[in-house]
Amino acid sequence: MDVNCLSFRLFYRFRVLLLFIVCSLVVGWATSYYLWEFQKTKIVMEHFRKRIVAEQEKKTSAFMEAPAENSDLRVCPALSPYLIEGSRNLSFKMSLTLEEVEKSNPKVLKGHYRPSKCRPLQRVAILIPHRNREKHLLYLLDHLHPFLQRQQLDYAIYIIHQAGNTKFNRAKLLNIGYLETLKEEKWDCFIFHDVDLVPENDFNLYLCDNEPKHLVVGRNATGYRLRYSGYFGGVTAMTRDQFAKVNGFSNNYWGWGGEDDDLRERVMLNKMKVVRPSPEIARYTMIFHKRDDGNEVNGERMRLLRQVARVWKTDGLNSCSYKLLSVQHNPLYINITVNISVSSQSP
Repeated sequence: MDVNCLSFRLFYRFRVLLLFIVCSLVVGWATSYYLWEFQKTKIVMEHFRKRIVAEQEKKTSAFMEAPAENSDLRVCPALSPYLIEGSRNLSFKMSLTLEEVEKSNPKVLKGHYRPSKCRPLQRVAILIPHRNREKHLLYLLDHLHPFLQRQQLDYAIYIIHQAGNTKFNRAKLLNIGYLETLKEEKWDCFIFHDVDLVPENDFNLYLCDNEPKHLVVGRNATGYRLRYSGYFGGVTAMTRDQFAKVNGFSNNYWGWGGEDDDLRERVMLNKMKVVRPSPEIARYTMIFHKRDDGNEVNGERMRLLRQVARVWKTDGLNSCSYKLLSVQHNPLYINITVNISVSSQSP
């Protein structure tokens, strides 16, 4: 055989072998890198879980002092094993019906759900002010019920419906919801919830804290950033005692805006502070809509905010007047219909 030909073949085989070795090294390095990254992710997530559990157990310990129903059951874990990790892109089916939502939530009875295998840390009332938002309400119920059940909460959803054509008053409806729901159950925690905001992350726990808690750090409509420093609207959580201490919301905010800032001022005046979950989990999808008729921007909101310190003790739960029209226990929620008058508006 020609020496040159033999040398060429040996060189060719050497190059093939070298290429194989290099590829093997690259594949091995890549595999090791991704395995390490996966392991790091698991470690970080486990650390996150442990931190959340420790914080939640500390924050909810005060609620476990009194004897509870089903005391023979073990206490539900601070972090439910049924939670789905990560934020989800939510979608809303246009053809969705109330019957479909009822069928997918068979364990919800007259708007109330209680886990059967453990004793919940808190009893939670979800209060949703409402008028002319039936489709939004349907979408929210479709997502909120499974979300709350995965958190193993003892909860009920209350819709506080404003009858008539008077300007919408979100704050007064929430005061009414607090007062009326306490006639049914001795709730530990109240979640004041807008109908057009849907939580994306199961780790955004609908439990009250030692301080008033704001749950909407970000939403899709604001690029998942806080709307402004001090924002306290959308979805908030307060214990029964915290809400009573600030005398609830003002009753005088007719139309859109201002009432959540007023509530934050009441919290500060009572030497409490607002706490929030981390931005990674306190995420919401806002169901887009046009401004409702009867819920126009409140031109009086800045004037009302300037007088919070002077009027909060006399304008709130202790001055909330309304006419209760009906209380209906529907399969998925309790509907409280009220008539409220603008006559109670301050001059």
